Amino acid sequence: MPFPMPPRIIVALDFADAASALALASRLDPSKCALKVGKELFTSADAGLVRELVRRGFRVFLDLKFHDIPNTAAQACAAATRLGAWMINVHASGGAAMMRAAREAVDRAALEANLPRPLLIAVTVLTSLTAADLAEVGVASTPEEQVLRLARLANACGLDGVVCSAREAAVLKRDLGRGFLLVTPGIRPTGSEVQDQARVMTPTQAIAAGADFLVVGRPIAAAADPAAALDAILASLPAGEHA
Repeated sequence: MPFPMPPRIIVALDFADAASALALASRLDPSKCALKVGKELFTSADAGLVRELVRRGFRVFLDLKFHDIPNTAAQACAAATRLGAWMINVHASGGAAMMRAAREAVDRAALEANLPRPLLIAVTVLTSLTAADLAEVGVASTPEEQVLRLARLANACGLDGVVCSAREAAVLKRDLGRGFLLVTPGIRPTGSEVQDQARVMTPTQAIAAGADFLVVGRPIAAAADPAAALDAILASLPAGEHA
């Protein structure tokens, strides 16, 4: 049985230590957002942080982007499931065998541990990458073409959705249907700095394009009042789009 869906905003806990992440979490309402734990924070804080955030009622997107041989990636996804993660991701470029193994491992681990089945999504093309960056690693396609290719593969492997730029969301929704979830980083409220993202949109633009979940980091985490910043973003979304 899957988790019930949370509100659309996923707040990125882009911190180097657990204390800073928990301090931000204490200022946010778990009914209004999910939280994302990435590589730096997970490496420094370990799995105990994920368990604590889950204990506090947050849905946790464990953003570790697994990419390995099928058995290794599958076992990592199973371990993340047992932590109580709400969402887990792998790299679609790891291939079909890896993604199918991850799908089977997540489903089995959730059933054996009597836990809700987490969403399993695939990373397509990182939002920091441009066509020139892809060309440097031998990919002749545009970012949009590569995203669609990898998203179709993830869908065929039974994954729940993909991470993509909001700029690709409309095409993916048309091609893969409304049930295939789109998680979009590179979200910047109007007036925010773009910083290290190359393909960005505002929350309202992303929702209109077809995004299901919006990953927002510094505009909330670095705000003087993170709860107020989150509320402002939620208020900016069209009516009925808060959850």
